[in-house]
Amino acid sequence: MRVFVTGASGWIGSHTVDELIAAGHEVVGLARTDAAEAALKARHALVLRGDLDDLDALRRGAAEAEAVVHLANKHDWTNQAETNRAERTAVETLADTLVGTDRPFVVAAGIAGLVQGRPVTENDPNPHVGPDAPRGGTENLAFDYTSRGVRSIAARFAPTTHGTRDHGFIALIVAAARRAGHASYVGDGTNAWSAAHVTDAARLVRLGIEQAPAGTRLHAIAEEAVPTRAIAEAIGEVLDLPAVSVTPQQAIDELGAFVGGFWAADGRASSTITREAFAWTPTGPTLLDDIRAGAYTTA
Repeated sequence: MRVFVTGASGWIGSHTVDELIAAGHEVVGLARTDAAEAALKARHALVLRGDLDDLDALRRGAAEAEAVVHLANKHDWTNQAETNRAERTAVETLADTLVGTDRPFVVAAGIAGLVQGRPVTENDPNPHVGPDAPRGGTENLAFDYTSRGVRSIAARFAPTTHGTRDHGFIALIVAAARRAGHASYVGDGTNAWSAAHVTDAARLVRLGIEQAPAGTRLHAIAEEAVPTRAIAEAIGEVLDLPAVSVTPQQAIDELGAFVGGFWAADGRASSTITREAFAWTPTGPTLLDDIRAGAYTTA
C-alpha cells in the first residue's frame, strides 16, 4: 500500500515509517522542515512538504494514498486550545478527503482520562467529544466517518511510548529530576502508567492498517501498570539522585501544570482484546529496563 503518514519524522512516526517500509509498503511522509525531509529520505520514504496547518498538503497526501496514518500533533502544553484546534481541523480534513474510499485511517489517541478506578479497555468509548475536548475530540470525530466510507481506526498509545531518544513525558520527568536534585513521585506513588516500547507500538499501527475493521480501538499497551514510584526510583538510580514523594502542587511546580497533573494521575490500560484480535505480542524492553539501560540519560 501507499501510506501517507503525518508526524512521520517524529518519535512514533519515524519508527512507524521504518516498520511500514520493512513490510513492503510505500510511505509518503509529511515534512515541515528540511531536517525532517532529509530524515525521511534517509529512511527511503517519499516526502510531501507541509504541516498540520497546510490543509492543501493534507488533502493531497490523503487523496493520493491507499491508507493514512495521522500521528502529528503540535504538543504545545502552554497552548492546549491551539493544539486541539489544529488536531481537529487536520483530522476533519483528512477524513473528508477519504469519504467513500473505504481506506484505512489510523488516528493517534490516548488512554488518559477515559475511565476512573480501573484499566481502560478497548471496549471503553472515548468520552471526549467536540472541539474543546482533549485532542479536539478527534477519536470520536474520526469514528463519525465510519458511516461515510472511511475505515477509521483509533491507535490508543500509552502515557509513555518509550525507547532511546524518546523526548516525551519520561524525558521531561528526567529533566525535571536533574533540575530539582531528586526524582519525584506524587503521594505514595501507587498511581501507575501503562507503557509500550516504540517498536511494538509501530508494529501495531502497521497491523491496524493491514487488518483492523472500521471502528477498531487498538491499544498499544505492553505493560498495563508501572507504578510511578518505581519509575522515579529507576530514574533516581541512573542519575544517582534520591526518589522522593511530593505533593500534587510540587509536581506542578517542578513539571508545569499539564505534565505535573498528568504525573499525578493514573494511566492504566489493558491490551488483551488487541493482542487476541491481531496476534500482537510486544517484544521490546520494559520501561524500567529502558530507563536503567540509559535510554533517557545518555546522548
